[in-house]
This record gives sequence, C-alpha cells and structure tokens, in this order.
Amino acid sequence: MSTKMKIKSDGALDFLSLGALVHRLDPGIIPFRKATECKIHVSGGEFNVAANLADCFGMRTGIASAMVEYPIGDLIAERVRAMGVRPFYKKFKHDGVNGPNMAAVYSDQGHGVRAPVVFYNRCNEAAGLLKPGDFDWKKIFGEGVRWFHSGGIFAALSQTTPELIIEAMQAAKAAGATTSFDLNYRAKLWNIQGGHDRAVAILDKIVKNVDVLVGNEEDLQMGLGIPGPDVHSKSKLDPSAFLSMMKNVTKKHPHVQAVATTLREVHTTNHHSWSAVAWIHGTTHQAPTCELDVIDRVGGGDGFAGGFIYGLLSGAEPDDAVKLGWAHGALLTTFPGDTTMATVDQVKAFAQGGSARIQR
Repeated sequence: MSTKMKIKSDGALDFLSLGALVHRLDPGIIPFRKATECKIHVSGGEFNVAANLADCFGMRTGIASAMVEYPIGDLIAERVRAMGVRPFYKKFKHDGVNGPNMAAVYSDQGHGVRAPVVFYNRCNEAAGLLKPGDFDWKKIFGEGVRWFHSGGIFAALSQTTPELIIEAMQAAKAAGATTSFDLNYRAKLWNIQGGHDRAVAILDKIVKNVDVLVGNEEDLQMGLGIPGPDVHSKSKLDPSAFLSMMKNVTKKHPHVQAVATTLREVHTTNHHSWSAVAWIHGTTHQAPTCELDVIDRVGGGDGFAGGFIYGLLSGAEPDDAVKLGWAHGALLTTFPGDTTMATVDQVKAFAQGGSARIQR
C-alpha cells in the first residue's frame, strides 16, 4: 500500500522558502586564527534547499528573504540568480557603517581528528528585521506554489520572524501548498531570544501549520518540548530513538504527515557513516548506510532535505524519496560549499546503488 503524500500537482513554483540569506567565510582546513585567505559561500538553511532543488533537480524554486543594497548583498544576490532561484526580497539600505547587514558565518573545514569550528556575526542582521506584512503572500501564492518551507534558525533570529513564518504558513495552507519546517534547534540563538521555554512555545505555534518536519530526536525534544525516548540508540545510525518519538510527535501534532532526518556517525572529520530515515503516514522508510569521505560537511542535511522533497514532489514512492535525499546529501559532502554541485543523474545513480567508478 502506497503511503504517498497528496501534493498539489501544478503551480508557477514547485517550491518556495522563507529564511535568511548568509555568506560563509571558509579558510579550508586552516583554522581562522591562522587564516590568511578564505572562500565565500552563499548559504542559509532555507535557501540551500531551494538552490539544491533548482540547480540539481531542475525544479522551479523561490526564496523570500531580506536583501541589503550594498556589495555583500550584491554578491549574495548574484549567487541566488546563478543557482536558478527566483528572489522575493524585502530590500534594506545600508548606512555605510552599522548596517543593516547580511549575516556572516565563519566555518573552517577541520581535518581528521580536528573538528570544524563554526561561529557567527549576525549583528544588526537584515533578516531579523523582517516582520508580518513585508511580503505580498496573496500575490505570491496566487501564482501557484506547490510546497512552502521555512526553518528554526530563521524563527530564532528575532521577535518578529516567527510571526512572519506563521503568516506565510497560513497563506500557504490556504493556497493548497504542502508545508515543511526544519526544526534546526540552535540553543545559542534561542538563548538570546528568550531561552528554551520561549523556543518551545514559538515552535509549537509554527508547527501547527506544518505537514512535514525535518529534524533529529534532539531537535524534536528541544524544539517541540517532547520527552526523550525510553530506548537509547546503540549508535547514531540506529533510528530507534528517533522513531520511538513519533507517537509523542503525532499526539502533540496529529496533523503532521511526515518526519524525516539524517543519521550520521562521525568517525573523524573526513570519515562519516551516513544514512537517513523518514516516518510517513505511520510507516518507516530507511535508506542504506554508506561510508563518506567528507570534503565539507556543511549543508549535508539541507542536501538530504532537497533530495527528499524532490522525491515527494516528483511522485516517487516514499522509500525512493528517502533514498534520493540520502544520496544527494551524501554527494553534497564531496563538494566545497553549502549548495549542490551534483547532477540529478548522479543522485539517481547513487540512490540506486551506483559506485564511484570513473564515468567515461
């Protein structure tokens, strides 16, 4: 019996996300305290999914976000265009000194036994100034949107971003779009926005409008305030801790149709074991486990989300959708940067058991 989700079949956009655009400074394997140069990657959890769906999977996608009119904003806007994502911007002027700014993320790649180190500068971030009323959702969704997505990092940016997410989610639901939310619980961000109790209260309001959740057992516990599992995982690849929470998730949010997460065992910075699992309409679907030789782990989870959502949007069976997400997330870790460089043929081949033999 198929457990396929019912998803709107047409629209001007297959996928629209709402979130912050950021730029990540990457000195490679050199830690920042010794760095002399770095690469710039354009990123943002919600944007990454839209970019992956457009560039790899050929889907029509968009991003609703803040954009500052200054050179860093120009750099980011160029990358959004290059990835084939349609922008819907609330524009801000930079005062030449204090902002508002496009957020910066600093992240070296680590190597071997040395883990990557990530830190932020989100001071006076334009995305945190976004509020209800900044986007004409009636017009945007009136063109037809099949799937709408946002995430917990954006929700944690300010007092106004959660209300904007709820406004957009409600407009999406009214227009017949499927909605998804990546919990992405970040204690550092919530600690300066009222702490854990406020996070649970805010995310509860958002998830009332969500069909598909992305997040591991820690995200579910911390973000939704759901008690932890009685069964402890034997390893990070054991889905039992995640799956044991589904009863509590659906008890609190019975409208949620699917919950999905990656499963990752980190042996060293450059060697991970990788799998994924999804709960869809009460049925479990798990991907195989593979061994990854990692170049850059940032964005792997967004890579999974993009492939998984592509599978569902394209009408694949749930088992195949999970494998597509798993395969795309795995491939994404073999590229530098936060967004995809894979082709859909590569993803499908790996999802079906392909190997790393040379392609001639």
